[in-house]
Amino acid sequence: MPSSQGNEIQHVPLSPEERRRGFLFLTIFNLMVGFMFAMVMGLGANYIKEVMGATAGQVGWFEGLRETCGITALLVLAILAGFSEPRVTMAMALLMAVGVAGYYFPEKFGWGFILVGMIWSEGLHVWMPLPRSMALAMAEEGRQGRRLAQLRRAMAVGNGFGLLLAYLLLKFSGVTLRQMYLVAAAGAVVGALSCLGIPRNIKTPGPRFVFRRKYRLFYVLCFLDGWRKQIFVAFAAFMLITKYQTPATTIVILYGVVQVFKVVVSPHVGKCVDRLGERQVLTFYFACVLVLFLGYALIPLLPPRIVTFSMGGDTYSFSLWVYVLYGIFVLDNSLFVFNIALTTYVGRLAPKNEYTPTLSMGVASNHVAAVAMPLVGGILWMNFGPAFTFLSGALAALLSVVVVLRVPRRSQPQQ
Repeated sequence: MPSSQGNEIQHVPLSPEERRRGFLFLTIFNLMVGFMFAMVMGLGANYIKEVMGATAGQVGWFEGLRETCGITALLVLAILAGFSEPRVTMAMALLMAVGVAGYYFPEKFGWGFILVGMIWSEGLHVWMPLPRSMALAMAEEGRQGRRLAQLRRAMAVGNGFGLLLAYLLLKFSGVTLRQMYLVAAAGAVVGALSCLGIPRNIKTPGPRFVFRRKYRLFYVLCFLDGWRKQIFVAFAAFMLITKYQTPATTIVILYGVVQVFKVVVSPHVGKCVDRLGERQVLTFYFACVLVLFLGYALIPLLPPRIVTFSMGGDTYSFSLWVYVLYGIFVLDNSLFVFNIALTTYVGRLAPKNEYTPTLSMGVASNHVAAVAMPLVGGILWMNFGPAFTFLSGALAALLSVVVVLRVPRRSQPQQ
Protein backbone atom coordinates (compact mmCIF):
# COMPACT_ATOMS: atom_id res chain seq x y z
CA MET A 1 0.00 0.00 0.00
CA PRO A 2 1.56 3.30 -1.04
CA SER A 3 2.22 5.75 1.71
CA SER A 4 1.59 9.47 1.56
CA GLN A 5 2.14 12.51 3.63
CA GLY A 6 0.46 15.83 4.24
CA ASN A 7 -2.18 16.63 1.70
CA GLU A 8 -0.98 14.26 -1.03
CA ILE A 9 -3.61 12.06 -2.61
CA GLN A 10 -4.04 9.11 -0.29
CA HIS A 11 -6.57 7.01 -2.18
CA VAL A 12 -5.11 3.61 -3.02
CA PRO A 13 -5.02 2.99 -6.81
CA LEU A 14 -7.71 0.59 -7.97
CA SER A 15 -7.46 -1.94 -10.76
CA PRO A 16 -10.09 -1.91 -13.55
CA GLU A 17 -11.66 -5.02 -12.00
CA GLU A 18 -11.87 -3.34 -8.58
CA ARG A 19 -13.47 -0.28 -10.15
CA ARG A 20 -16.01 -2.43 -12.01
CA ARG A 21 -16.90 -4.46 -8.92
CA GLY A 22 -16.92 -1.39 -6.69
CA PHE A 23 -19.32 0.50 -8.94
CA LEU A 24 -21.56 -2.55 -9.24
CA PHE A 25 -22.00 -2.85 -5.47
CA LEU A 26 -22.15 0.92 -4.97
CA THR A 27 -24.94 0.97 -7.56
CA ILE A 28 -26.78 -1.80 -5.69
CA PHE A 29 -26.34 0.15 -2.47
CA ASN A 30 -27.81 3.30 -4.01
CA LEU A 31 -30.70 1.30 -5.45
CA MET A 32 -31.63 -0.14 -2.06
CA VAL A 33 -31.20 3.15 -0.20
CA GLY A 34 -33.37 4.71 -2.89
CA PHE A 35 -35.98 2.01 -2.19
CA MET A 36 -35.97 2.94 1.51
CA PHE A 37 -35.80 6.69 0.94
CA ALA A 38 -38.76 6.72 -1.46
CA MET A 39 -41.01 5.14 1.12
CA VAL A 40 -39.87 7.44 3.92
CA MET A 41 -40.18 10.64 1.88
CA GLY A 42 -43.13 9.57 -0.26
CA LEU A 43 -45.27 8.70 2.75
CA GLY A 44 -43.81 11.14 5.28
CA ALA A 45 -46.13 14.10 4.75
CA ASN A 46 -49.28 11.96 4.96
CA TYR A 47 -47.89 10.08 7.95
CA ILE A 48 -47.01 13.15 9.99
CA LYS A 49 -50.31 14.88 9.10
CA GLU A 50 -52.83 12.03 9.14
CA VAL A 51 -51.34 9.55 11.63
CA MET A 52 -49.26 11.79 13.94
CA GLY A 53 -51.67 14.77 13.69
CA ALA A 54 -48.97 17.46 13.37
CA THR A 55 -49.60 21.09 12.42
CA ALA A 56 -47.56 23.17 9.94
CA GLY A 57 -45.71 24.79 12.85
CA GLN A 58 -44.83 21.39 14.33
CA VAL A 59 -43.70 20.13 10.93
CA GLY A 60 -41.43 23.17 10.62
CA TRP A 61 -39.64 22.82 13.93
CA PHE A 62 -39.45 19.01 13.66
CA GLU A 63 -37.77 19.29 10.26
CA GLY A 64 -35.47 22.01 11.58
CA LEU A 65 -34.48 19.87 14.57
CA ARG A 66 -34.02 16.77 12.40
CA GLU A 67 -31.81 18.69 9.99
CA THR A 68 -29.36 19.62 12.77
CA CYS A 69 -27.99 16.15 12.06
CA GLY A 70 -26.56 17.59 8.86
CA ILE A 71 -24.28 19.74 11.00
CA THR A 72 -23.37 17.11 13.61
CA ALA A 73 -22.60 14.73 10.74
CA LEU A 74 -19.51 16.81 10.03
CA LEU A 75 -18.20 16.04 13.52
CA VAL A 76 -19.00 12.33 13.13
CA LEU A 77 -17.16 12.19 9.80
CA ALA A 78 -14.20 13.97 11.37
CA ILE A 79 -14.06 11.34 14.13
CA LEU A 80 -14.31 8.54 11.54
CA ALA A 81 -11.67 10.02 9.19
CA GLY A 82 -9.22 7.29 8.16
CA PHE A 83 -11.75 4.47 8.41
CA SER A 84 -12.78 2.57 5.29
CA GLU A 85 -15.52 4.59 3.61
CA PRO A 86 -17.50 1.49 2.53
CA ARG A 87 -17.56 0.28 6.13
CA VAL A 88 -18.65 3.66 7.47
CA THR A 89 -21.35 3.71 4.77
CA MET A 90 -22.52 0.25 5.86
CA ALA A 91 -22.75 1.35 9.50
CA MET A 92 -24.77 4.43 8.56
CA ALA A 93 -27.19 2.38 6.46
CA LEU A 94 -27.82 0.12 9.47
CA LEU A 95 -28.38 3.21 11.66
CA MET A 96 -30.91 4.49 9.11
CA ALA A 97 -32.67 1.12 9.22
CA VAL A 98 -32.99 1.32 13.01
CA GLY A 99 -34.44 4.83 12.90
CA VAL A 100 -36.84 4.15 10.03
CA ALA A 101 -38.14 0.99 11.69
CA GLY A 102 -38.64 3.07 14.83
CA TYR A 103 -41.34 5.13 13.11
CA TYR A 104 -43.60 2.10 13.54
CA PHE A 105 -43.92 2.60 17.32
CA PRO A 106 -44.98 6.19 18.26
CA GLU A 107 -48.73 6.65 18.62
CA LYS A 108 -48.78 10.43 18.09
CA PHE A 109 -46.48 13.36 17.41
CA GLY A 110 -44.16 13.75 20.39
CA TRP A 111 -40.67 13.07 21.67
CA GLY A 112 -40.69 9.39 20.68
CA PHE A 113 -41.42 10.36 17.07
CA ILE A 114 -38.73 13.04 17.21
CA LEU A 115 -36.16 10.60 18.64
CA VAL A 116 -36.50 8.00 15.88
CA GLY A 117 -36.51 10.82 13.33
CA MET A 118 -33.19 12.04 14.73
CA ILE A 119 -31.68 8.52 14.66
CA TRP A 120 -32.42 7.86 11.01
CA SER A 121 -31.54 11.44 10.09
CA GLU A 122 -28.07 11.16 11.68
CA GLY A 123 -27.35 8.03 9.67
CA LEU A 124 -28.67 9.72 6.53
CA HIS A 125 -26.56 12.83 6.89
CA VAL A 126 -23.30 11.05 7.70
CA TRP A 127 -23.97 8.81 4.69
CA MET A 128 -24.77 11.62 2.23
CA PRO A 129 -21.25 12.59 1.04
CA LEU A 130 -19.81 9.07 1.14
CA PRO A 131 -21.26 7.49 -2.07
CA ARG A 132 -20.30 10.63 -3.99
CA SER A 133 -16.79 10.59 -2.57
CA MET A 134 -16.38 6.89 -3.41
CA ALA A 135 -17.73 7.51 -6.92
CA LEU A 136 -15.23 10.32 -7.50
CA ALA A 137 -12.41 8.10 -6.17
CA MET A 138 -13.32 5.23 -8.51
CA ALA A 139 -14.34 7.28 -11.57
CA GLU A 140 -12.18 7.34 -14.70
CA GLU A 141 -10.69 10.71 -15.62
CA GLY A 142 -13.23 12.90 -17.41
CA ARG A 143 -16.17 10.64 -16.52
CA GLN A 144 -17.02 11.92 -13.04
CA GLY A 145 -20.35 13.40 -14.14
CA ARG A 146 -21.39 10.19 -15.88
CA ARG A 147 -20.50 8.06 -12.86
CA LEU A 148 -22.41 10.33 -10.48
CA ALA A 149 -25.36 10.23 -12.87
CA GLN A 150 -25.14 6.42 -12.84
CA LEU A 151 -25.59 6.47 -9.07
CA ARG A 152 -28.47 8.95 -9.32
CA ARG A 153 -30.11 6.71 -11.88
CA ALA A 154 -29.74 3.67 -9.62
CA MET A 155 -31.28 5.59 -6.74
CA ALA A 156 -34.14 6.68 -9.00
CA VAL A 157 -34.76 3.05 -10.01
CA GLY A 158 -34.79 2.08 -6.33
CA ASN A 159 -37.15 4.98 -5.63
CA GLY A 160 -39.44 3.72 -8.36
CA PHE A 161 -39.54 0.17 -7.02
CA GLY A 162 -40.16 1.46 -3.50
CA LEU A 163 -42.99 3.73 -4.60
CA LEU A 164 -44.59 1.03 -6.74
CA LEU A 165 -44.50 -1.43 -3.86
CA ALA A 166 -45.86 1.24 -1.49
CA TYR A 167 -48.74 1.98 -3.85
CA LEU A 168 -49.63 -1.69 -4.31
CA LEU A 169 -49.46 -2.46 -0.59
CA LEU A 170 -51.50 0.57 0.43
CA LYS A 171 -54.06 0.17 -2.33
CA PHE A 172 -54.65 -3.58 -2.37
CA SER A 173 -53.22 -5.32 0.71
CA GLY A 174 -54.46 -3.32 3.66
CA VAL A 175 -50.92 -2.54 4.87
CA THR A 176 -50.96 0.67 6.93
CA LEU A 177 -48.70 3.70 6.63
CA ARG A 178 -47.15 2.71 9.94
CA GLN A 179 -46.24 -0.79 8.70
CA MET A 180 -44.66 0.59 5.52
CA TYR A 181 -41.75 1.88 7.58
CA LEU A 182 -40.74 -1.69 8.49
CA VAL A 183 -40.62 -2.55 4.79
CA ALA A 184 -38.47 0.53 4.15
CA ALA A 185 -36.07 -0.43 6.94
CA ALA A 186 -35.58 -3.88 5.37
CA GLY A 187 -34.40 -2.17 2.18
CA ALA A 188 -31.76 -0.24 4.13
CA VAL A 189 -30.45 -3.48 5.65
CA VAL A 190 -30.02 -5.04 2.20
CA GLY A 191 -28.22 -1.89 1.08
CA ALA A 192 -25.89 -2.10 4.06
CA LEU A 193 -24.90 -5.67 3.16
CA SER A 194 -24.05 -4.62 -0.41
CA CYS A 195 -21.26 -2.42 0.98
CA LEU A 196 -19.28 -5.60 1.61
CA GLY A 197 -18.56 -5.75 -2.14
CA ILE A 198 -17.01 -2.26 -2.38
CA PRO A 199 -13.16 -2.19 -2.13
CA ARG A 200 -12.25 -1.58 1.49
CA ASN A 201 -9.17 0.49 0.66
CA ILE A 202 -11.19 3.54 -0.38
CA LYS A 203 -10.41 5.92 2.44
CA THR A 204 -10.07 9.61 3.08
CA PRO A 205 -7.28 9.89 5.65
CA GLY A 206 -6.60 13.54 4.73
CA PRO A 207 -7.65 16.65 6.69
CA ARG A 208 -10.66 16.11 8.89
CA PHE A 209 -12.10 19.56 8.29
CA VAL A 210 -11.65 21.45 5.04
CA PHE A 211 -12.78 25.04 4.92
CA ARG A 212 -10.89 26.90 2.22
CA ARG A 213 -11.49 30.32 0.73
CA LYS A 214 -11.19 28.94 -2.80
CA TYR A 215 -14.23 26.71 -2.15
CA ARG A 216 -16.42 29.58 -0.93
CA LEU A 217 -18.79 29.55 -3.92
CA PHE A 218 -19.38 25.83 -3.35
CA TYR A 219 -20.27 26.46 0.31
CA VAL A 220 -22.65 29.33 -0.56
CA LEU A 221 -24.40 27.31 -3.26
CA CYS A 222 -24.80 24.38 -0.86
CA PHE A 223 -26.34 26.76 1.69
CA LEU A 224 -28.82 28.15 -0.82
CA ASP A 225 -29.63 24.69 -2.21
CA GLY A 226 -30.38 23.54 1.35
CA TRP A 227 -32.69 26.52 1.79
CA ARG A 228 -34.63 25.66 -1.37
CA LYS A 229 -34.57 21.91 -0.72
CA GLN A 230 -35.94 22.09 2.78
CA ILE A 231 -38.85 24.34 1.84
CA PHE A 232 -39.78 21.67 -0.70
CA VAL A 233 -39.22 18.70 1.65
CA ALA A 234 -41.11 20.19 4.60
CA PHE A 235 -43.97 21.99 2.89
CA ALA A 236 -44.64 21.05 -0.77
CA ALA A 237 -46.47 17.77 -0.16
CA PHE A 238 -47.84 19.14 3.14
CA MET A 239 -49.50 21.98 1.19
CA LEU A 240 -51.08 19.55 -1.27
CA ILE A 241 -52.40 17.43 1.59
CA THR A 242 -53.63 20.36 3.71
CA LYS A 243 -55.22 22.52 1.00
CA TYR A 244 -56.31 19.88 -1.52
CA GLN A 245 -56.70 16.75 0.68
CA THR A 246 -54.32 14.80 -1.57
CA PRO A 247 -54.27 11.12 -0.45
CA ALA A 248 -51.11 9.12 0.19
CA THR A 249 -51.60 7.02 -2.95
CA THR A 250 -51.62 10.16 -5.13
CA ILE A 251 -48.44 11.47 -3.49
CA VAL A 252 -46.83 8.08 -4.14
CA ILE A 253 -47.86 8.28 -7.81
CA LEU A 254 -46.35 11.77 -8.10
CA TYR A 255 -43.06 10.58 -6.62
CA GLY A 256 -43.20 7.61 -9.00
CA VAL A 257 -43.45 9.92 -12.02
CA VAL A 258 -40.42 11.78 -10.65
CA GLN A 259 -38.37 8.59 -10.57
CA VAL A 260 -39.25 7.76 -14.18
CA PHE A 261 -38.06 11.22 -15.15
CA LYS A 262 -34.81 10.78 -13.22
CA VAL A 263 -34.08 7.38 -14.75
CA VAL A 264 -34.51 8.80 -18.24
CA VAL A 265 -32.80 12.14 -17.73
CA SER A 266 -29.93 11.40 -15.28
CA PRO A 267 -27.45 10.04 -17.90
CA HIS A 268 -28.04 13.07 -20.11
CA VAL A 269 -27.56 15.46 -17.20
CA GLY A 270 -24.24 13.78 -16.34
CA LYS A 271 -23.06 14.15 -19.94
CA CYS A 272 -24.12 17.80 -19.98
CA VAL A 273 -22.13 18.49 -16.82
CA ASP A 274 -19.02 16.83 -18.30
CA ARG A 275 -19.43 18.69 -21.60
CA LEU A 276 -20.76 22.13 -20.62
CA GLY A 277 -19.43 22.61 -17.10
CA GLU A 278 -21.09 23.42 -13.81
CA ARG A 279 -21.97 27.06 -14.43
CA GLN A 280 -24.36 26.45 -17.31
CA VAL A 281 -26.06 23.46 -15.70
CA LEU A 282 -26.52 25.13 -12.31
CA THR A 283 -27.82 28.35 -13.89
CA PHE A 284 -30.52 26.36 -15.70
CA TYR A 285 -31.32 24.41 -12.50
CA PHE A 286 -31.81 27.39 -10.20
CA ALA A 287 -33.65 29.47 -12.82
CA CYS A 288 -36.19 26.66 -13.22
CA VAL A 289 -36.54 26.35 -9.44
CA LEU A 290 -37.27 30.09 -9.20
CA VAL A 291 -40.19 29.78 -11.63
CA LEU A 292 -41.58 26.68 -9.91
CA PHE A 293 -41.51 28.22 -6.43
CA LEU A 294 -43.38 31.26 -7.73
CA GLY A 295 -45.95 28.74 -8.97
CA TYR A 296 -46.24 27.15 -5.51
CA ALA A 297 -46.76 30.58 -3.98
CA LEU A 298 -49.18 32.15 -6.45
CA ILE A 299 -51.32 29.40 -7.99
CA PRO A 300 -53.20 28.53 -4.74
CA LEU A 301 -54.22 32.20 -4.54
CA LEU A 302 -56.01 32.08 -7.90
CA PRO A 303 -59.82 31.67 -8.06
CA PRO A 304 -60.89 28.00 -8.39
CA ARG A 305 -60.96 26.72 -11.94
CA ILE A 306 -63.16 23.65 -12.37
CA VAL A 307 -62.87 21.79 -15.65
CA THR A 308 -65.83 19.63 -16.69
CA PHE A 309 -65.94 17.10 -19.51
CA SER A 310 -68.10 14.18 -20.66
CA MET A 311 -67.00 10.68 -21.57
CA GLY A 312 -69.15 7.67 -22.31
CA GLY A 313 -72.27 9.46 -21.17
CA ASP A 314 -70.78 10.33 -17.79
CA THR A 315 -69.72 13.82 -16.67
CA TYR A 316 -66.42 14.37 -14.88
CA SER A 317 -64.96 17.46 -13.24
CA PHE A 318 -61.66 18.34 -11.62
CA SER A 319 -59.81 21.36 -10.26
CA LEU A 320 -57.33 22.58 -12.88
CA TRP A 321 -55.01 24.31 -10.43
CA VAL A 322 -54.40 21.25 -8.29
CA TYR A 323 -53.19 19.34 -11.35
CA VAL A 324 -50.95 22.25 -12.30
CA LEU A 325 -49.49 22.07 -8.78
CA TYR A 326 -49.02 18.32 -9.18
CA GLY A 327 -47.00 19.09 -12.31
CA ILE A 328 -44.92 21.68 -10.46
CA PHE A 329 -44.33 19.17 -7.65
CA VAL A 330 -43.05 16.58 -10.15
CA LEU A 331 -40.81 19.03 -12.01
CA ASP A 332 -39.42 20.53 -8.80
CA ASN A 333 -38.51 17.14 -7.36
CA SER A 334 -37.09 15.95 -10.68
CA LEU A 335 -34.73 18.90 -10.94
CA PHE A 336 -32.73 17.72 -7.92
CA VAL A 337 -30.75 15.54 -10.34
CA PHE A 338 -29.08 18.69 -11.69
CA ASN A 339 -27.27 19.37 -8.43
CA ILE A 340 -24.74 16.65 -9.28
CA ALA A 341 -22.94 19.64 -10.80
CA LEU A 342 -22.16 20.76 -7.24
CA THR A 343 -20.32 17.47 -6.67
CA THR A 344 -18.37 17.62 -9.93
CA TYR A 345 -17.42 21.18 -8.99
CA VAL A 346 -15.63 19.70 -5.97
CA GLY A 347 -14.06 17.03 -8.19
CA ARG A 348 -12.55 19.77 -10.35
CA LEU A 349 -11.45 22.04 -7.49
CA ALA A 350 -10.17 19.70 -4.79
CA PRO A 351 -7.48 17.01 -4.59
CA LYS A 352 -8.81 13.52 -4.01
CA ASN A 353 -7.91 13.36 -0.34
CA GLU A 354 -10.15 16.40 0.24
CA TYR A 355 -13.24 15.05 -1.52
CA THR A 356 -15.06 13.70 1.54
CA PRO A 357 -14.17 16.53 3.97
CA THR A 358 -15.06 19.16 1.34
CA LEU A 359 -18.33 17.46 0.44
CA SER A 360 -19.04 17.08 4.15
CA MET A 361 -18.50 20.80 4.69
CA GLY A 362 -20.92 21.34 1.82
CA VAL A 363 -23.44 19.10 3.59
CA ALA A 364 -22.94 21.16 6.76
CA SER A 365 -23.45 24.43 4.83
CA ASN A 366 -26.54 22.93 3.23
CA HIS A 367 -27.93 22.02 6.62
CA VAL A 368 -27.32 25.34 8.31
CA ALA A 369 -30.04 26.52 5.93
CA ALA A 370 -31.99 23.28 6.30
CA VAL A 371 -32.17 23.79 10.08
CA ALA A 372 -33.31 27.40 9.89
CA MET A 373 -35.68 27.41 6.93
CA PRO A 374 -38.29 24.89 8.17
CA LEU A 375 -38.59 26.97 11.34
CA VAL A 376 -38.86 30.20 9.35
CA GLY A 377 -41.17 28.53 6.83
CA GLY A 378 -43.46 27.24 9.57
CA ILE A 379 -43.64 30.69 11.17
CA LEU A 380 -44.41 32.32 7.81
CA TRP A 381 -47.10 29.70 7.11
CA MET A 382 -48.81 30.07 10.49
CA ASN A 383 -48.74 33.90 10.49
CA PHE A 384 -49.01 34.96 6.85
CA GLY A 385 -50.02 31.88 4.86
CA PRO A 386 -48.23 29.29 2.72
CA ALA A 387 -47.53 31.73 -0.15
CA PHE A 388 -44.88 33.49 1.94
CA THR A 389 -43.23 30.16 2.80
CA PHE A 390 -42.76 29.37 -0.88
CA LEU A 391 -41.73 32.93 -1.77
CA SER A 392 -38.81 32.46 0.62
CA GLY A 393 -37.80 29.45 -1.50
CA ALA A 394 -38.07 31.58 -4.64
CA LEU A 395 -35.75 34.11 -3.02
CA ALA A 396 -33.18 31.36 -2.38
CA ALA A 397 -33.36 30.29 -6.03
CA LEU A 398 -32.89 33.90 -7.22
CA LEU A 399 -29.84 34.37 -5.01
CA SER A 400 -28.48 31.05 -6.30
CA VAL A 401 -28.64 32.27 -9.90
CA VAL A 402 -26.70 35.39 -8.90
CA VAL A 403 -24.00 33.32 -7.16
CA VAL A 404 -23.73 30.76 -9.98
CA LEU A 405 -22.84 33.55 -12.41
CA ARG A 406 -19.59 33.92 -10.46
CA VAL A 407 -18.61 30.28 -11.01
CA PRO A 408 -15.92 29.95 -13.71
CA ARG A 409 -17.32 28.61 -16.98
CA ARG A 410 -15.23 25.49 -16.66
CA SER A 411 -13.30 24.71 -13.48
CA GLN A 412 -9.99 22.98 -14.04
CA PRO A 413 -8.96 19.92 -11.99
CA GLN A 414 -6.66 20.56 -9.07
CA GLN A 415 -3.07 19.64 -9.94
